Amino acid sequence: MTSTLLDPIQLDWSKGAGLLPAVVQHWLTGEVLMLGYMNANALVTTQATGHVTFYSRSKQRLWTKGESSGNVLALKSIRVDCDADTLLVQADPHGPTCHKGTSSCFGDDVRPAAGFLAELDALVARRYAERPEGSYTTRLFEDGIRRMAQKVGEEGVETALAAVAQDDAALLGEAADLVFHLLVTLRARGLGLDDVAAVLAQRHAERSAH
Repeated sequence: MTSTLLDPIQLDWSKGAGLLPAVVQHWLTGEVLMLGYMNANALVTTQATGHVTFYSRSKQRLWTKGESSGNVLALKSIRVDCDADTLLVQADPHGPTCHKGTSSCFGDDVRPAAGFLAELDALVARRYAERPEGSYTTRLFEDGIRRMAQKVGEEGVETALAAVAQDDAALLGEAADLVFHLLVTLRARGLGLDDVAAVLAQRHAERSAH
């Protein structure tokens, strides 16, 4: 849940007759899940309970997403825009967000392609913590860091060979294997995709400054 609470008094409720649009985004993938509206009570309830709550204009009452379906939106963070009249809510969806069964109210094809890597990284982290029986990822963790490092080396070589001697499908397949085993190896060292992205971002910033 978000660690910094928004103070309703500091927001501009006048433009929308006491309502602010709230864009809900998947906290890992960046996928836009839905658009709702909050009044001050909905904002307070969202921050107090950790479940995203809106003001329903049709029902004329507070409405917690998933109150009937169980597909709640667990609050991760909430931000306000520069004009203090629009909210950006980052949430962890427990099930499909749309009543039609899609992950997003805008369809299933709005998630950024790279966003799946964040979901995969989170899954690898859960496998590391839970160690479910029969999982290939569990077996890798239990085999130890040397075995994981060996797999990264093997997949790296196979990816390089595919790049020079095989078709695009083979290259993509080997690259996918390499990325997966790299994520597992990073997790075994207590690291994840965000840490790699931070290093790349820092390098980019340093080079852009020159």
